[in-house]
Amino acid sequence: MMLIGTEHEYSINSPDFTPLPESDRILGEVAGYPADETPFSGVLLGKELQKTVIEFIPPAPAGNVPELEASLLPGIEGFLSRFGSRYTLLGLGMHPLLTLDQTAVWEHGEREYYDAYDRIFGLRQHGWLNIQALQINLSYRDNDHLVELYNRVRALLPYLVAVTAASPFVEGRNTGLMDNRLRYYRENQARIPEICSDIVPERLGSLQDYLGSLERIYGELRQLDGDALCEEWVASRGLIVRFSRPCIEIKALDEQECLRSDMAVCAFVRALLSCRDLALEEDRDVLLELTRKAMENGTGALRPELRALYRRAYRAAPDDERQYLPLIERRIEEGSLAEQMEREARNEGSIRGILPGLADSLRRNEPWVRTGSRPVF
Repeated sequence: MMLIGTEHEYSINSPDFTPLPESDRILGEVAGYPADETPFSGVLLGKELQKTVIEFIPPAPAGNVPELEASLLPGIEGFLSRFGSRYTLLGLGMHPLLTLDQTAVWEHGEREYYDAYDRIFGLRQHGWLNIQALQINLSYRDNDHLVELYNRVRALLPYLVAVTAASPFVEGRNTGLMDNRLRYYRENQARIPEICSDIVPERLGSLQDYLGSLERIYGELRQLDGDALCEEWVASRGLIVRFSRPCIEIKALDEQECLRSDMAVCAFVRALLSCRDLALEEDRDVLLELTRKAMENGTGALRPELRALYRRAYRAAPDDERQYLPLIERRIEEGSLAEQMEREARNEGSIRGILPGLADSLRRNEPWVRTGSRPVF
C-alpha cells in the first residue's frame, strides 16, 4: 500500500491581512521556546524559512486521503481556537499583498543552513520569502518502485501545476501569470541550475541517475563553501526523493485555500497513479512547455488533457477518495483557484476584497466559491 503524507504552509496575518513575522512567537508559546517543530493538537507545527509562514504536518503518513484529512483537521481547528483572535491564517501559493520588508528570516535553530543559502543565493527575494507550497509525500517500496513512481509523477507535473495554480498576485498586483510561486521558485537558486532543474527533472533510468545528480549539486555547493547544504533536501525540483523517510516529495504545487481542497489534489494524484495503463508524455522539452502554459494560464491552456485525466481518475478512485474529486472537475472547468481569484478580484475592484472569504474557507474547511457559483460539497 502506498502511504501518503502532506505538508501545508499558511501565512500568518493580522485580521486585516498584514503579514506578521511571528512564527517563532507562536512556536515559543506552544513549546516553551522557539522550537523548529512541536506537537500541537494532534499535528506537528513547524517553522519555515520565512517567519510569516507556519507549517502543519500530520503525525504520520496515512493509508488513504480521508484518514489524512482527519489527522490534520484537529490541528488547524486547534490553532484557530487558540490563536484565532490574534492571527488570521491564509493559504494560497504566495501571500498576495506581502512586500519583502514585511517578513523576516528564521533566526533560531538551523540558522547555519539559512546563512549558507543567503551567502550563496541571497534570501531577500520572493522565491525564498513569499512562497507557500502544498507538498505531497508518496511512499515507495524499493528502488525499482521509486524509479517507476518518480517517472510517472514527473509526467503529471504540468497538469498538477495547472490544477493547483494559486498565486496570481504579487505585492497586490495582478501579474497576468497564474503561478507566480513557481516563477520565483525556479529562479531562487539560479547560480546552480541543477538544484531546481527548471521544475521538471530528467527522466530516471535508475536510482543511480538521481544519486549522480545529487553528487553534482553537492560538488558545486562545496566549491562555494556550501558544505552545510549538501543534504538530500537541497534538491528543489518539482519532484525530489527523500531517502531518510522513503518517499518521493512533490514540491511543484501551490498551497490551496483550505485543507479539503488540498485533499482533493491528493485524491487526484493517487487515482491517476493507480491507472497502470495511463499514456503520458515523457519528452522533457514537451513537459517544460506544458508546465510553462500551466504557470501562465492555469487549467485554461490544458483543459482537453485535464478532462481526459479526470475521467480516468474518477473511474479509478476508490469510493472514499472519489468524493473529493468533484472539486478537481470544477477547477478544470471553471479555472484554477488563481483564475477564479483573478476574476473575482476584478469584480471586487482589488485582491484585498476577496481575502476574507479565502480565509473563511480555511476556517470552515470548505472550498472557496466565487460569487454566483454553487458549493461543491
